[in-house]
Amino acid sequence: MISNYRELIAATGQEHEPQRLLFVFCRAELPDSASAEELAAFERGEGGALTPVICVDKTPAEVADFSQLVDESRNTGQNWDVVFVAAMSGRGGVPPSSDEAQQPMTMMVESIRMGHVGNYLPLDVSGEAVSLG
Repeated sequence: MISNYRELIAATGQEHEPQRLLFVFCRAELPDSASAEELAAFERGEGGALTPVICVDKTPAEVADFSQLVDESRNTGQNWDVVFVAAMSGRGGVPPSSDEAQQPMTMMVESIRMGHVGNYLPLDVSGEAVSLG
């Protein structure tokens, strides 16, 4: 099981076909109508909803170091708490293009909005895998 970003990048290099990584950065939020109990739990790092704020696709070579990805995301001005990662395999030695990644990226964002995150690797701001539950 992959436990951090370094292991993810290493795993992409072991695949038979070149990969394209899909990233959906999410911010943890509470609705305005949250109860005092929900607010207290949220302040302890529990509960809330994950709202997608940035999505991008890259080849592993473009973001070999997690700090590159974090710096690029910070330049957007959007704060985030968790990034979900998925990988797409290429064909015939060619990685998928950004155009080919658009439909899967849209589906990934919608899936996350609906709370279906089991197919993605969630990483925290330091690149460590996190357990969501």
